Amino acid sequence: MEYISTRNKEKIFSFKDVFLKSLAPDGGLFVPKKIPRLSSQDLNNFKNLSYNELAVKIILQFCSDEFSENEIKEIVENSYKKFRSKEVVQIRKLGKLNLLELYHGPTLAFKDISMQIIGNMYEKILKKNNLKINVVVATSGDTGAAAIEAIRDKKDMKIFVLHPHKKISEIQRKFMTTVNSKNVFNISLDGNFDACQNFVKLMFVDKEFNEMIKMSGVNSINWSRIIAQIVYYFFSYFKVAKYEKKINFSVPTGNFGDIYAGYVAKKMGLPINKLVIATNNNDILKRAFKTGSYKPSEVKHTISPSMDIQVASNFERLIFDIYSCNSDDVSKLMNDFKKQGEFKINNKNLKKIHEDFCSESVSEEETKSVIKKIYKDEKILIDPHTAVGIGAANKISLDGDIIVLGTAHPSKFSDVVAKETGVIPELPANLEKKLNQKEKFEKIPEDLKKVKEYILSKI
Repeated sequence: MEYISTRNKEKIFSFKDVFLKSLAPDGGLFVPKKIPRLSSQDLNNFKNLSYNELAVKIILQFCSDEFSENEIKEIVENSYKKFRSKEVVQIRKLGKLNLLELYHGPTLAFKDISMQIIGNMYEKILKKNNLKINVVVATSGDTGAAAIEAIRDKKDMKIFVLHPHKKISEIQRKFMTTVNSKNVFNISLDGNFDACQNFVKLMFVDKEFNEMIKMSGVNSINWSRIIAQIVYYFFSYFKVAKYEKKINFSVPTGNFGDIYAGYVAKKMGLPINKLVIATNNNDILKRAFKTGSYKPSEVKHTISPSMDIQVASNFERLIFDIYSCNSDDVSKLMNDFKKQGEFKINNKNLKKIHEDFCSESVSEEETKSVIKKIYKDEKILIDPHTAVGIGAANKISLDGDIIVLGTAHPSKFSDVVAKETGVIPELPANLEKKLNQKEKFEKIPEDLKKVKEYILSKI
């Protein structure tokens, strides 16, 4: 498969380029030159596959130039062998809704599903090409822990994780900072997640620094994250939907990567009706979809901190697609955003977005109410992000079944969940010890120069 940048569709990249670079040299995001389209017969052949078998079929569509089918099979099996669910994910009924639990991996978050794949892909690619790299990643809570767990102790790699100081939950932080591996470095940045994310982007486009440290990234802008996430849209559809009936997905949304994977699944031929962008009080995407104006406001700190984002990085991929893959148009919009702090989506393309997406925001009180009600009615504990997905689904009237993506285990946000339900969600037994282990991180001011100096001192 050939890849291009959202800001220059003339230059062609291989999967290996896309995987290792993460961000295109021109600052754009990598996308396939053409998204593969599956036939009705393909879908019929896939519907009874196990999760691992389906993952091999889907992932191979995007990287067969780099990996053989046997290599992908090995990567998938190694990635999911430690998951607490035999089928990687679990689906349960919640009244009229279906909850897709994506948090049965080693760090109790949906990001384990893609990050474990990435860690094992790195190992193979680096060995094949005799390479060494340094991964730099920003996290709003869960990405960092999942990335560390996937990369810890691996040869020829170091990982540097920037998290916003005192703006993630204690358990989210400890899942990162208690890992005692020589190739893991945690940076507690005195700023919000958008600052962390912006610093990582700036380091990527700083060609001298990027080359000096052999920089790579695993944030949701890494295309490999997207392809691994596409799998569970297909898998859950086959488990829930009636034959060839369209279905809806409600997705707690921050950086737009997880829901964009659903959009790609639809482009591949999966019968999806609507993708519901569920946001908390940081509702830039809802506002953009309503008015056409993509304009960040101040980040609000909420009880669903992984969604406390005002600049949704993967949104550029959708913009590229709805603007008929015109990289000049995308470059202009991104320049407008850089210079003016906003860009406008024209009415024609806004209508295109509305064909596939709808959006709802869920307030703090509504989120708490959903947590409380789900426990009262179903005796099921859910985390605040999943509650946002359920709250948004309940606000919108849609034809067909709705699957809500459950993105994190409730124990990662035990204070909030316990306050609303009176029940303290328990960590899986093998993870409780993390709460009492010694933490290791470096607190650094919101100063890009100091972050770079720290990274250079450790490589």
